[in-house]
Amino acid sequence: MLSFELPGDATFTEQARIDEVFAEPGFGVHFTDHMAVADWSITTGWGNDRIVINQPLGLGPGSAVFHYAQEVFEGLKAYRHADGSVWLFRPEKNGERLANSARRLALPQLPVKDFLTSVRNLVTLDERWVPAGHEQSLYLRPFIVAKEDFLGVRPAQDVSYILIASPVGSYFTGGVAPVDIWVSREYSRVANGGTGHAKCGGNYAASLLPQELAYEQGCSQVLFVDNAQKRWVEELGGMNFFMVTASGQLVTPNLNGNILPGVTRDSILTIAPELGLTPVERPVELAEVTTGIADGSVTELFACGTAAVITPIGSLKDVDGTHQLEVREDSVTMALRNYLLDIQYGRRADERNWMVRVR
Repeated sequence: MLSFELPGDATFTEQARIDEVFAEPGFGVHFTDHMAVADWSITTGWGNDRIVINQPLGLGPGSAVFHYAQEVFEGLKAYRHADGSVWLFRPEKNGERLANSARRLALPQLPVKDFLTSVRNLVTLDERWVPAGHEQSLYLRPFIVAKEDFLGVRPAQDVSYILIASPVGSYFTGGVAPVDIWVSREYSRVANGGTGHAKCGGNYAASLLPQELAYEQGCSQVLFVDNAQKRWVEELGGMNFFMVTASGQLVTPNLNGNILPGVTRDSILTIAPELGLTPVERPVELAEVTTGIADGSVTELFACGTAAVITPIGSLKDVDGTHQLEVREDSVTMALRNYLLDIQYGRRADERNWMVRVR
């Protein structure tokens, strides 16, 4: 079992500088003082766990991650409550997903207990970096990379796990606003039997060109359909997709191997009945969505993920035209978003014990 012991000689950024960052943190721009690291080799397994100053990794140019994209990552947050305490939201789910992603990429699986220890200890050490502003948090980025310096198509025999942290503000600098989505039929995010259910960089790299094309269409995100038939909705470049129906159903595409099993997605499905919604996981045809928008049977669309929590969708655009939705302040989308945020920031009773206290 790994311990990720807190260093006795830790050094820290001056509080005045941290306060400057908190005044305008951005998202993923600034990083805390330390990082957690553990190494794995095929002969010794996991070991050499430590928390050190945030520093370059020093990988060799032949490292497998550069040539064969053998890496996986996660994303979760630490939240400052009104009483000054610091909490995590369902961190064990991120540890489980990191292990599942690693398995798909032929990487060693870090035990969830060790994952949780690294997260708790790094947040404890760099607790001063957890902001207290409106919708601010400490974003945590754990990742596993193949560092063996070799050229050859096989699983790497030397690997590192690294955890870094970044204070972040609200994903929406001007407040939550509906986004326009471009539906990509030309490009796919993943293919059947691929890595769609794993959180790995290749999936995101594949979404970048379609994302640029979406910008050209005046859209801020891209929605992918299935690779085989170009009919079935899957997910956005980095978020899961939901629709609300006039009959009170909350519908999202089922986890078919191409869709990332989001922690926010799962949480939304769990709380939906408390808001009078019937959660439904099933295949969703794009034509059903666009026809539903036109005839009123689909009343709301939104995307969700750790970074933005929940993002209302104002329109879907494709080669056939624009499918516009009315986005109201009293929408189901915003009710779900506020419900989750209230749990995360300690404003609502945590009846499911989703929150884990760090300090």
